[in-house]
Amino acid sequence: MYSVKWKETEIPFEKRMEKYSQSSSLPHHLEIHWFSIINSCVTVLLLTGFLATILMRVLKNDFVKYAHDEESAEDQEETGWKYIHGDVFRYPKYKSLLAAAVGSGTQLFTLTIFIFVLALVGVFYPYNRGALFTALVVIYALTAGIAGYTAASFFCQLEGTNWVRNLLLTGALFCGPLFLTFCFLNTVAIAYSATAALPFGTIVVIFLIWALVTTPLLVLGGIAGKNSKAEFQAPVRTTKYPREIPQLPWYRKTLPQMAMAGFLPFSAIYIELYYIFASVWGHRIYTIYSILFIVFIILLIVTAFITVALTYFQLAAEDHEWWWRSFLCGGSTGLFIYGYCLYYYYARSDMSGFMQTSFFFGYMACVCYGFFLMLGSIGFRASLFFVRHIYRSIKCE
Repeated sequence: MYSVKWKETEIPFEKRMEKYSQSSSLPHHLEIHWFSIINSCVTVLLLTGFLATILMRVLKNDFVKYAHDEESAEDQEETGWKYIHGDVFRYPKYKSLLAAAVGSGTQLFTLTIFIFVLALVGVFYPYNRGALFTALVVIYALTAGIAGYTAASFFCQLEGTNWVRNLLLTGALFCGPLFLTFCFLNTVAIAYSATAALPFGTIVVIFLIWALVTTPLLVLGGIAGKNSKAEFQAPVRTTKYPREIPQLPWYRKTLPQMAMAGFLPFSAIYIELYYIFASVWGHRIYTIYSILFIVFIILLIVTAFITVALTYFQLAAEDHEWWWRSFLCGGSTGLFIYGYCLYYYYARSDMSGFMQTSFFFGYMACVCYGFFLMLGSIGFRASLFFVRHIYRSIKCE
């Protein structure tokens, strides 16, 4: 038995849920969020300071040594990163795929920034999740031109010829896996007669948005990128034949480097991840978008810096195949986030059954893949900027 007492209030109907949505702003929750940010900032400052000191001292010594050695360059053999100046700007293998990945990653980065702006302005009502998903679909469709322009422009800079195929690859790189995952999960939801299954009309609307907005913008962006006539600015000439890469120890191989590159950015965001997961897959309400935005900026800074540091150490070991390595190292945080999904599923959630499990791991795989592309493009751009800078600073005969 229980009794109910009705009490009249001045709160308008639209704001009836605000007192519940403020729960994430309570002092003890805010303390955890600020602790997360301070922890991330300290980690970032210590490690970036440490890496910056090493890099600046090493680079300064390199520049001084190369400046002194220029008179006796004929007598001495070059070593380190200057030794491979004729190979460092040799175009990578699978350049069409790299250009498509950078284009897709740039589009997803733009999408994330737009979503943050809308969230900070206060567009998203905490109890209306449909608004967020609608915004994601619409903004992704409208930013397709950015992916087309970036991919086609970069592909043409790398002297690629079949830009149409590159554009098709760019369009399918993220949408393809997402579409296949959605088809499978929606079929599962229909089989279970769940409300999570999207109705046929909604699927038709999404398809029309993709066909009438995303595809034309992607093509227009690709045409603009192809006609931009931008040249790849390589400060040094590339030799005709590539040098042989010396035998490297195991910890300088791609997978160990990816593990090192992904762990540091992940350590800066993992506390905030719990709250996001509890909001998306649980019953918590997440409203502190400003703190989330700060954490996102920290994530970008750490990703760029750790990728640049690993690229330098790779070039110093006379390994000139840095293009793909920098992208994979930058994006490896997405793999760590997927690893956290396993931990969250088994340790923190009460999910069970085939449908819940497939929904959780299916959609989180798409999200983590998006993170991989976005952070990979950030890491690659940071490394490209760094490599151009150091080779522009020395005289390579």
